[in-house]
Amino acid sequence: MSALTETLPLSERVVNMEESATLAMAQAARELASKGVKVINLSVGEPDFKTPKYICEAAKKAIDDGFHQYTPVPGIPALKNAIAEKLKRDNNIPATPEQIVVSTGAKQSIANVILALVNPGDEVIVLGPYWVSYADVIKFAGGTPVIVSGDIDTGFKPTADQIGAAVSDKTKAVLFSSPSNPAGALFSEDELKAIISKVPENVIFMADEIYEYINYVGKHTSIGSLEGAKDRTVTINGFSKGFAMTGWRVGYICAPVWLAKATNKIQGQVTSGTNSITQHACVTALEDSDNLNKSINEMGEAFLRRRDLFVSLLKEIPGIKVAVPEGAFYLFPDVSAYFGKTAPDGSLINNSVDLSLYLLNNAHVSSVAGVAFGAPKNLRMSYATSDENIKEGAARLTEWLGKLA
Repeated sequence: MSALTETLPLSERVVNMEESATLAMAQAARELASKGVKVINLSVGEPDFKTPKYICEAAKKAIDDGFHQYTPVPGIPALKNAIAEKLKRDNNIPATPEQIVVSTGAKQSIANVILALVNPGDEVIVLGPYWVSYADVIKFAGGTPVIVSGDIDTGFKPTADQIGAAVSDKTKAVLFSSPSNPAGALFSEDELKAIISKVPENVIFMADEIYEYINYVGKHTSIGSLEGAKDRTVTINGFSKGFAMTGWRVGYICAPVWLAKATNKIQGQVTSGTNSITQHACVTALEDSDNLNKSINEMGEAFLRRRDLFVSLLKEIPGIKVAVPEGAFYLFPDVSAYFGKTAPDGSLINNSVDLSLYLLNNAHVSSVAGVAFGAPKNLRMSYATSDENIKEGAARLTEWLGKLA
């Protein structure tokens, strides 16, 4: 340790923050692949499709048209207008441009809202299993995540009564995703109405709808469209999943105006406005409805086929319990039947972390341990990959899980 490190230690907020488990596993898989190992990567949380051509062409046009300057902190007016119209059209949310703040990805959007709302000692109810960054962002703001979880037998959805029982006088917000990462759970209109009825009017709903367009049941209900929640919901969304624009880094919120202004203030001091070229491309992404619907349908058909293929293959593996997700592109099987077993090298599989590492190092299949999502019995496996990789991955899982004794 250098003298500088000893005299200038890192802040406690950084020391106490966990590294993103999904990013860590993706890096481990890349390192193994760099050594020439063929890794079947089921840990990645991004579509394997290219960004649709019509969006790319719009970006090129924005460059040629000279949109090279700094952008307004909450987003260019054309994109804010397009998002507001999208929310009215697709989500039945009566949005106005003043409620929209565009950020560098939905992850920043979530962090902005948490930092704007949460004081030390405040609580945020997080519906689990939950996306890995939720809890640490809440802790970063000095708050306490209160986890309320469903499991494989409840479709990975906690009940309204469970959520209501978790509310205290310190509760500031309820945060959830639908369709969910990691389990693909989708809350119905009736389920959302029941949740609204159990949560006091002074508590904010934070609805992460980034997987909205990857939906296998045909109906997505936004909690922000429902009575009792319209004036206290932050709808979080973006372009990475449904538009295959992960590297373009654009997310947004629709929030009550007072909260949108607060997040704008934070963003103005941290990052300022989002990339100008990307924002202009996103306007076209939303407004060209013919191409939008075509790309959504193409990806949706592929993901549905892959989901059904992967579910059928995992169900053939002894000891694995798997639910059929209603959205997103993940399976979240219960693999706890393998805990306590011994690997061929004599090491013990104690938990999902051990099992995930065993499968990476031996089967060369990457997954993410469920403990990172608040579900220690499970592994997250993405089917945002080819049919061939899914078949090969399942074959390797069958072989190496079969070697545990």
